[in-house]
Amino acid sequence: MANQFKHRWRGDFLIVIGLLCLLFLVFIAFLNWLLSLAGLVLLILSVSWFLVNERQFDRELVQYVAGLSYRIKKVGDEVLLNMPIGILLYDESNRVEWCNTSLNAIADEEARTVIGRPLSEISEQLVKLIASDNESTIISINDRQYRVRLRRSDRLIYFNDITDTLEIKKHYYNEKTVLALIFLDNYDEVTQGLEDQVRSTINNETTSIIKNWATEHGIYLRRTASDRFLAVLNERLLQAIEDEHFSILDKVREITVPLSHIPLTLSIGVGAGSTSLEDLGSYAQSALDLGLGRGGDQAVIKRPDGDVRFYGGKSNPVEKRTRVRARVISHALSELMLESDQVMIMGHQAPDLDSIGSCIGILKIAHANGRSAKIIMDDAHNVSGISKLIEELKKQKNLWSNFITAERAADQMTKRTLMVVVDTHRPSMVAAPSLLADVHRVVVIDHHRRAEEFIKDSVLVYMEPYASSTAELVTELLEYQPNERPLDVIEATAMLGGIAVDTKNFTLRTGFRTFDAASYLRAHGADTILVQKFLSDDLDQFNQRAKLIRKTELYKSNAAIAVGEADQTYDQVLLAQTADTLLMLEGIRTSFVIGKRKDGLIGVSARSLGDMNVQIIMESLGGGGHLNNAATQMADITLEEAVDRVKKAVDLYLEGGLS
Repeated sequence: MANQFKHRWRGDFLIVIGLLCLLFLVFIAFLNWLLSLAGLVLLILSVSWFLVNERQFDRELVQYVAGLSYRIKKVGDEVLLNMPIGILLYDESNRVEWCNTSLNAIADEEARTVIGRPLSEISEQLVKLIASDNESTIISINDRQYRVRLRRSDRLIYFNDITDTLEIKKHYYNEKTVLALIFLDNYDEVTQGLEDQVRSTINNETTSIIKNWATEHGIYLRRTASDRFLAVLNERLLQAIEDEHFSILDKVREITVPLSHIPLTLSIGVGAGSTSLEDLGSYAQSALDLGLGRGGDQAVIKRPDGDVRFYGGKSNPVEKRTRVRARVISHALSELMLESDQVMIMGHQAPDLDSIGSCIGILKIAHANGRSAKIIMDDAHNVSGISKLIEELKKQKNLWSNFITAERAADQMTKRTLMVVVDTHRPSMVAAPSLLADVHRVVVIDHHRRAEEFIKDSVLVYMEPYASSTAELVTELLEYQPNERPLDVIEATAMLGGIAVDTKNFTLRTGFRTFDAASYLRAHGADTILVQKFLSDDLDQFNQRAKLIRKTELYKSNAAIAVGEADQTYDQVLLAQTADTLLMLEGIRTSFVIGKRKDGLIGVSARSLGDMNVQIIMESLGGGGHLNNAATQMADITLEEAVDRVKKAVDLYLEGGLS
């Protein structure tokens, strides 16, 4: 083809040359007509030869184009019919108008034609794709996966088989490395005081169980310390372990320790989802810290996208036998206060007795170290649960002068200010979340199980989920202060009230250290009668609680669900008190109280006698708490929808879907 076009251009060039020759012959004719005549004859012969050659060229060109068009059409038909990509045309009624051979083989294994059949017979997802605004999707046909692309303007659908590609991706994902850190939570506490032979027996039994578990799942295991292991596995093995909900946790907990009723528990931190071993190690350690912060006896999986999954954690945290950590934390807190020019203290929003009592305890610690301190609490946050305490505090002018608003605190804060957050570790739940961004050093003291949301860059964290209350932890810190200052009656009473309200008058989550803390506060003048006054209800609250109890229904035999009126708002404290009261009724082991709050949210308070882990249930609904004391708030939802969500969460928990 290229040569023919060159020939055509050469012909045009010769015509131009011929015209020039003709002009030249005319000029020669004036000098020698015979020579000019001979040249004319030669020119005529040349032009004749050129015209004949040109006609031949045109005939060959027409034949060539016709042949090429035929070949293109033939190849195009072959491509459409036999190419390995399925092509389909459909009509207005979503029936197949035309398809190529590949599509016919994709849609019908028996090689029958699909022309004229509804798209729904090939796949219901095709009809959904056409009805949607999407241009492509992935569908499954005869155990093969296809990327389907739609061109609506021509009612044309392409099918590209991506089964092998997906298999390669799946294989790559399954073989990605995963690191796990395994830690025996209370190995030292359990084996303390035991004979070497008994300690060795426990050690061998524990090691054997963990190694057998690792061997069974094909995990590489390496012991790094008496109570620590490093495990290397992949995503496929991790998925198999998740499917059985980390059964190793239950196996270790079943180990019988001689002369002790304390179960041995295990915590596992897993780092996954990254190709960097350094990042995997960091995620694994962070996951382990998170699990230990939630009380241990659980596995935590952490990935780069922030996805965190929890397994286990269904048993109560085991109380530590020693106060060594309390003494160390107390000393570290003193050092931080001495390095600061002032201390700001705040609890959570809608504070309770535990939050206020803990704040007062930290205030005394700051004063013992010679530092000025302020407690941040807005009047708007006052709720009925602490109204009586606030009245008593206002009578103590010296003490009440240490309570300020968030606005005043923001004006007084400096770069050397130390912020102490008590009874919560979630930045969204503190009394003044905006202040956290303005302070450089934060201390967190809390007794709740650690949630995924956590105050970042804390210089000191003291979280003990085994403790009954934050007031108990703060009381122990106060005991170890070298320059201990005596507590006033109202101060000691407020802290004792914090312990009493979180233990339901010393009936739930109490250990020997709980009574030690209460004894210390009682020795410093805590008034038990005044505590009962703080916890007492007025007649209106009692009647509202009674109305809620009357609307209680039993769910799953021993779970009670009480729902408030749709047109009435309830205080969160009232919901919590109602949940506590329901547990006092025979046959009720778990209670959920649901009602609309004044801020428009739907509040849920959950309580349990230990049969059901309400903390896990509330976490699935965006809340948290303890195994037998938890709560959550839900926005943009009706009471009926909230009840339905709670029931579904309970069902999922009982089916083993929540862990």
